[in-house]
Amino acid sequence: MKNFICIMCPKGCHLTVDETNDCKVSGHSCNKGVKYGKAEATNPVRVVTSTIRVNGGNSYLCSVKTTDGIPKTAVLEAMKTINTVQLQAPVNIGDVAIENLLDTGIDVVTTSEIQAI
Repeated sequence: MKNFICIMCPKGCHLTVDETNDCKVSGHSCNKGVKYGKAEATNPVRVVTSTIRVNGGNSYLCSVKTTDGIPKTAVLEAMKTINTVQLQAPVNIGDVAIENLLDTGIDVVTTSEIQAI
């Protein structure tokens, strides 16, 4: 049995997932909780948000995020990779900063705009 607090809506249901019974989820008040509980118990993923250095711009840092969740076990390695990247201004929202992060098929994109100076 694993216990989670669902983050799919503001209710914050306390979920219990029975791994011995085909990941049966209890404690949910909607189907989102069932989906979240099963995913957390079998393959937890996280969307990573961070910043990347920018050269020649009106700001030294640009916010970034992964386009989808990556395996929770890969988050620290992902941060090591993100921290090695530097962009050149100008940077637009949605620019791909890193393609295929850690061979996950997930990109890292910019979420802020940096003007060149």
